[in-house]
Amino acid sequence: MYDAIIIGGGPAGLQAALTLGRMHRRTLLLDSGAYRNGTVPHAHNLLTNDGRDPAELRRLARAEIAAYDTVEIRDAAVDAVASIDDALVVTVAGEPVRSTAVILATGLADELPPIPGLAAHWGDRVANCPFCHGHEFARQRVAVLNATAHAAMLAAMLEPVASEVVVIDPARVREVGESPAGLRLHLDDGTTDDVAGAFIAPTSTQRAPFADQLGLERQESGAVRVDPFGRTSVEGVYAVGDMAQPHHFPGPMASLANAIAAGQLAAVAVVQRAVQAA
Repeated sequence: MYDAIIIGGGPAGLQAALTLGRMHRRTLLLDSGAYRNGTVPHAHNLLTNDGRDPAELRRLARAEIAAYDTVEIRDAAVDAVASIDDALVVTVAGEPVRSTAVILATGLADELPPIPGLAAHWGDRVANCPFCHGHEFARQRVAVLNATAHAAMLAAMLEPVASEVVVIDPARVREVGESPAGLRLHLDDGTTDDVAGAFIAPTSTQRAPFADQLGLERQESGAVRVDPFGRTSVEGVYAVGDMAQPHHFPGPMASLANAIAAGQLAAVAVVQRAVQAA
């Protein structure tokens, strides 16, 4: 019986493991190796680590966690999570492991518009967050590939950064290739448009099925509804990072810093709950 089982080895899960390790709680972290920012070569807008490779961030975090012998990390994908009797049972590689607390940190999966060539640049010259990737296109021409009302807000946020912002309906883009400027957008009228980078709004869904398996309450966004400490609608289950949305937030707040903070707060809540139950 573990004090906590963390599912997901991104920044939220790793921070939760570090916090629990420092409180000498027997913790198991299960990491499938699938990350939302897996194609991102440089992570930005994270104090003291601006521009670091996310893979390096994970490596450094694991090295720090290794100093705490109550934390075990397994590189393994979880099959299922269930609430059985008075325990939460996580099945991994056919083996059930039990805990009184589970922290879900499995993130989201992004579905891009079906434009040939777009996915090859995802996480580098094609991004969705101006706070994380906008500055890298400073004083260059960028495109916002978005036909929704959000396009105007995104374009306005990028105006002080880029030399020019063009808004293009993604339905007009037939292919994305490379150009001396960065990207070449091949449009449906036969013309092309060269830009340094492009911003899009992918369709994001839960990467793992565990929220559904546990019947967790959701927000309208599809994110798991949580309180400020990551508590879900099921006792003992916490959700952190991109997959979760606190009930007082207007929408999901996806960022490395937010994920790290959420992981820490959920770990604090796990420890406090254990003390209260003792």
